Amino acid sequence: MNFLFHLYLSGDDPDLLAGNLAGDFVKGRLLDGRYPPGITRGIRLHRGIDSFAAGNRWFRQSRQSLHPSFGLYRGVLVDLFYDHFLARDWDEHCAVPLDEYLAAARRLVTEREAFLPDRLVRVVPAIFDELLPSYDRREGVEKALLRMSRRLRRENPLAAGIGELDRHCCALEEEFRAFLPEVSEYAHRFR
Repeated sequence: MNFLFHLYLSGDDPDLLAGNLAGDFVKGRLLDGRYPPGITRGIRLHRGIDSFAAGNRWFRQSRQSLHPSFGLYRGVLVDLFYDHFLARDWDEHCAVPLDEYLAAARRLVTEREAFLPDRLVRVVPAIFDELLPSYDRREGVEKALLRMSRRLRRENPLAAGIGELDRHCCALEEEFRAFLPEVSEYAHRFR
């Protein structure tokens, strides 16, 4: 999952950051007032980023370059591969070191856990202790793919996805570098 990307695109608004992280854990319409306004806005940002990515030429090109046998999971793979490139080259994109950024983001999310879906609250330790700190390494991406493949109820090809990163790394990285400023501009306009 592209947790790091969503955190990064949230800017410096704590509620927006928490809501943006929660986006994958919230289904349905947001008209019922379940969440405070800032968190609702973050969920909307998350959905907007996902929609923007789905229609973006660079993201689509990355997705289409992966083997067709991955089907709809190609988007999941691209999400994770883009998180990998962002984490690996974090110091090019953010002045705050990744470990400090993640510690601060976790604190902000934890402070708002009463307003977040239980499913997210339960996995916050895994996200911030295991997944995100390892995304800068190929082995971390491979481990995340194995973890995701086991968590899904239906049979899926995610465990073999690391081979797609190995085969297409250079092209995927170029597409990521083209995509990042475009999605960053989208998120900036939203904020």
